[in-house]
Amino acid sequence: MNGSSVSRKTLKWTLRTLGVLVATVAVVIAAAALVDANHFRAPLVRFIAARTGRQIRIDGSLKAHLLSLTPRLVAERVTIGNPPWMPAGTTAEIGRLSLSFELLPLFSRSFVISRLEMDASTLHLVRDSDGRANWQAHDTGMFGGKGPPLIHSLSMLKAHVELDDARRHLQFDGTISAQDLPGAGAVSALRIEGAGQLNGRAATFTIDGDPLATVRREQPYHFAFAERSSGSQLTGRSVLPRPFDFRTLDTAFEAAGADLKDLYFLVGITLPDTGPYRFSGKLARQGTHFQYSDLLATSGESDMRGTLSIEVSSSRPKLDADLHSKLLRLGDLGERAAGRAAASEAAKPLLLPDTALRLAGIRRDDSVINFHAQSVGAGRVTLRAVAAQLTIDHGVLALPSLSASIADGKLTGRMSFDATHEIPTAALDLRISDLRLGEIGHKSAAEPPLDGRLQARAILKGRGTSIHQLASSANGTVTAVLPHGALRTSFAELTGIDVTRALGLVLRKDKQETPIRCGIASFQVRDGTVTSESVVVDTDPVLITGKGEIHLDAESLDLAIRGQPKSWRLVRLRSPVLIRGTLKHPSIGIEPGNSLAQAGEAVALGVLLTPLAAVLAFVDPGLAKDADCAALLSEAKTSGVRASPATPAH
Repeated sequence: MNGSSVSRKTLKWTLRTLGVLVATVAVVIAAAALVDANHFRAPLVRFIAARTGRQIRIDGSLKAHLLSLTPRLVAERVTIGNPPWMPAGTTAEIGRLSLSFELLPLFSRSFVISRLEMDASTLHLVRDSDGRANWQAHDTGMFGGKGPPLIHSLSMLKAHVELDDARRHLQFDGTISAQDLPGAGAVSALRIEGAGQLNGRAATFTIDGDPLATVRREQPYHFAFAERSSGSQLTGRSVLPRPFDFRTLDTAFEAAGADLKDLYFLVGITLPDTGPYRFSGKLARQGTHFQYSDLLATSGESDMRGTLSIEVSSSRPKLDADLHSKLLRLGDLGERAAGRAAASEAAKPLLLPDTALRLAGIRRDDSVINFHAQSVGAGRVTLRAVAAQLTIDHGVLALPSLSASIADGKLTGRMSFDATHEIPTAALDLRISDLRLGEIGHKSAAEPPLDGRLQARAILKGRGTSIHQLASSANGTVTAVLPHGALRTSFAELTGIDVTRALGLVLRKDKQETPIRCGIASFQVRDGTVTSESVVVDTDPVLITGKGEIHLDAESLDLAIRGQPKSWRLVRLRSPVLIRGTLKHPSIGIEPGNSLAQAGEAVALGVLLTPLAAVLAFVDPGLAKDADCAALLSEAKTSGVRASPATPAH
């Protein structure tokens, strides 16, 4: 979990802060061993401040009891300021500080605290986004040598802790107690307990560690942790090969709860909404490298597995991930899965989300993520054999390769998102080949209303900080071609009106269908307005044409489709079929009182399809040679069709 849990970090913050205090007081001990500490208070305080680089103030008594095998120092009303690499402020305020140390190792490299007591304490812990913290003993944030001093007994009851960790996105305001608790054996185990507001939610956590009395430099230190907040629980066991040096760490963790997003209130990492979930894995840290393995997250029918590594040695953290899934259902993600969708959906009339994209991580971190899934479900559409690679390099997010099988066809594409500018830009190139329309969302045994193998391509560019803004500013081309297919009677049931009759189609009695010789829909996109250029569906009796616009800013539809006979008839054609409404709530109807007479001026097919060859080549150069589309191309060059005059969409 980005190298941390609150419990592990609490242990680290506690021990590192205590280490700073011990190092500060050790200077006092060395001086107090030669003089009367209380008599020379002012010179001692100045000496300590000069050696530690921190402002020190002792407003109460200062006593040294040195004639003992465990010398003791007691100071009251102690204030310790921030280190020089942090803004001016206070790190700790301690009502009473009592420190006993082992005499024999005093002048050796291994300084050992036999007993540390802190009463009426307040800790103000701060870390900035660059990793500088006021609880660190050095600007680098790493302990030199063998780590902080060993502590063999600890008592810190109900210390008030205020934490603001910008690097890990954690804020805590509450109390923490640390003490030796009687155990089953002769020695007491370490217990650290905390309660308060973590990232704005009530949270509790406990740490149970090996007895401090038996801690040795050459022996690993073990501790277990448990955290609870907002219906989520995080537990685990950790090992420090060198107590208490957190540069090397091994952890196994498990998490469970009602919504994966609630883990933010425990670890400070923003995750998606889900239903009830389980999450587990292992973490191994070596210095600035964090390696996650055996990751497994499940929610609903979905699963996600893989490995992940993070390197934080440079100013730009680098993430490498290899993730795979047997089944990933988009329905298991989002507010609806978490049961939070009712109010938010009512307040969102738009289909394309207008929520601002998170740009800080793209601009700050670099990543390479490989993803594979056997199956990805999006409503009634299922993608299979999904493979994608995502990279982030100095503010540019790229999807250089995307492939998937869909409805017996193939989906491929690439995408880029440049966040280096104040307003990001995006580019998309998406292709669909041989997609079987009859397989899309069709579950019944009846014949699908529309069938055929679709070929399509979209090339778009846009600017904005949300998906809706990107679409509203988009420029490019969207084209779809159906070389051959069929319209069936069930198409009328699908739309709620008899579209086949409205367009003047004649269905075969045996299959109740009209064969499609070739269908083409080409749209030009300018500043978020999608305008039809060529919308033609060629059948034996009727040439179906379309015209209109889609405004992506308002997500409004204004399209009209009409049928034009290829021969004279004594009956009138029906009214145009109108597609109105919005992308989220489209409506299909027939324009009343506007039936079109059979007679009319000739409309050249070439006008409707110019330039047909370029449109076909844009999707797939081979389409120009397809038997059905090639025939339409030939007709566009050599003949016209008697039809009613084109009328604009309303």
